[in-house]
Amino acid sequence: MKKTITAVLLLGASLFSLNAVATPEAFIAGVHYKSTASLLATSSEDKVEVIEMFSYSCPHCYDLDPLIDEWKQTLSENVVFVVVPAIFRDSWLELAKLFYTAEATGDFEKLHPLIFEAIHVEKRRMVTEDDMLDFVADQGIDRDNFEKMMNSFAVKGKVKKALIMSQVSGITGVPAMIVNGKYISTGPMAGGHPQLLKAVDFLIQKESE
Repeated sequence: MKKTITAVLLLGASLFSLNAVATPEAFIAGVHYKSTASLLATSSEDKVEVIEMFSYSCPHCYDLDPLIDEWKQTLSENVVFVVVPAIFRDSWLELAKLFYTAEATGDFEKLHPLIFEAIHVEKRRMVTEDDMLDFVADQGIDRDNFEKMMNSFAVKGKVKKALIMSQVSGITGVPAMIVNGKYISTGPMAGGHPQLLKAVDFLIQKESE
């Protein structure tokens, strides 16, 4: 009996050891991540840039957002995290304008979660500029000032860059994560939202070596 118990314990220890080796960090190119369509310019030469491409209208982006908030706290100082609204249709362009306007007016931290909630929980219509300005006004933000910023040269310039990024990166859906302008990973590729963030960690490490 003692020999049997010992054998079981040894087997369990062996399996634990194998599982420790076969960690989820063993991500494979072409399976869990892929190269971008072309090498993309990054915002920093001495840090690893991670870009999250998303859309407020995407339910998967809504689900991922709280995980992103927690994950960002674990990033080392050599990582720059950037959020870029993807633009695949006209309504997404308007949402990109909303995103960059909220950044420019200093209302991003307040509005970002509320926009997600309005679309996915309250089922509020957020398609046109008027829809978005009505929403902003409902949050106690000056509608006229927000509208002026939304149609400013600065915001239009950032929206244009987001549109170009959406076109040249090679992403076909959101959320998508781009690491250092070289690699793309998505939830379906990595095996789910938690695995996506682990895949990004793997690619950060790869680019940090």
